[in-house]
Amino acid sequence: MDGANAGAVDGVDAEGLGGELRRVWAELVGTARRTVADGLVVGTSGNVSARVGDTVLVTPSGVPYDRLTPADITGVDLDGRQVLGTLVPTSELPLHLAVYRTTDARAVVHTHAVHATAVSTLVTELPAVHYMTAALGGPVRVAPYATYGTAELAGNMLRALAGRSACLLQNHGTITHADGLGRAYDHTAQLEWMCRLWLTASSVPGLTPSLLTGEQLAQAAERLKGYGQRP
Repeated sequence: MDGANAGAVDGVDAEGLGGELRRVWAELVGTARRTVADGLVVGTSGNVSARVGDTVLVTPSGVPYDRLTPADITGVDLDGRQVLGTLVPTSELPLHLAVYRTTDARAVVHTHAVHATAVSTLVTELPAVHYMTAALGGPVRVAPYATYGTAELAGNMLRALAGRSACLLQNHGTITHADGLGRAYDHTAQLEWMCRLWLTASSVPGLTPSLLTGEQLAQAAERLKGYGQRP
């Protein structure tokens, strides 16, 4: 870390956190690039962040992800004051900070994924067409539209996220959070897939997709608690 970024971070000498910050920054950049490679964003239309202590590492505004390097590390505190780097943080910083201030999330992913954004223009809640709805905390709500980068949008988002790890932003895109970048990205990809599934099923003339009940989702949620490998 260069001299411009040295000093106190979260009350700890930056050199003491340097290794972890660099590691998380590298993972963040990799996640941001993956959103482009997987078609979840176009250009720099999304943003990614991760929390390390009370520092939020975040993608900078308007910089293509394939151009980001370790020297471009960008970080703010929970009040939005820049504490690392010189590049201007994403214009959607209020969304990210609102999540960190109100949840125990360690990572946030925001995209303009096509199918999810299309669904956000049609309904106020994504219909429960698949049991993986339970993995996101329940039916995914749509936050009412507000101008990007505003406190109003952040407030709408928080209400839609209550009890959930994902929501849609009306006429805008998606936002997800989790305990790490990998899981936050997986939530985003899963949400986009479910939106595509619902759009596909609901487009068949004369037929209406079957939806899962609250009881069925609760049963799925219980099963999902034991899913995957455990140490």
